[in-house]
Amino acid sequence: MAKFSEEQKRIAQRLVQGAKSVEELSKELKIPLGELQSKLKEMIKLDLVLKQDGFPTKYALKQEITEELQRRQKIEEEDKNNIRLKAMIEMVALEPELLKKATDTLIANLNKEAKFTIYSIKTQSVMKHEDDYSTYLDINFSVKDFSSIVRFMYFYGPSSVEVIKPAKIDLSAQDFQDGLMDMAELIQTYTQYITKLMNRQELENLHNKIISGK
Repeated sequence: MAKFSEEQKRIAQRLVQGAKSVEELSKELKIPLGELQSKLKEMIKLDLVLKQDGFPTKYALKQEITEELQRRQKIEEEDKNNIRLKAMIEMVALEPELLKKATDTLIANLNKEAKFTIYSIKTQSVMKHEDDYSTYLDINFSVKDFSSIVRFMYFYGPSSVEVIKPAKIDLSAQDFQDGLMDMAELIQTYTQYITKLMNRQELENLHNKIISGK
């Protein structure tokens, strides 16, 4: 689904209820008519809104946009998680078939996570490079607690994460402790695995880099 600006979100939330005239929207949203008309024109160009025939002229969301927003609203009503996030995960493979298989597996694993509530996962177009193929996933989801964020960061390796809400997060000491313990365990496991793959000279070089901060 296309990404809405904050003003467009407000307009879309009203249009989910049904088609409305610009005067109706202006009154409900407290947005000046001129500004509102400009926003609606932008949404028409983005293929999000349709202009209906008749008088007064009314505007409606496209059917697929309405259905998607209603689906997300239903998820949000049932969602008990307090932390909402958006993330991007990059995927790379030598062949497009392998990339699709890895992407499908990742999506399936995300949907199985008991502490995640997935709102949407959007796969971007595959890009061909000189030696490989790549794509990335845009994920909109919520998590139960800090420990769940740690799990997501380490097991899924996102290249970017954005906190949608809340504006301020209060963590209990237990939640913070659990997250730190999970982090420590994952770091130890990763360190042990890397250590087994490196020879003595490589370990010394890595140690020196870490100590020097370079």
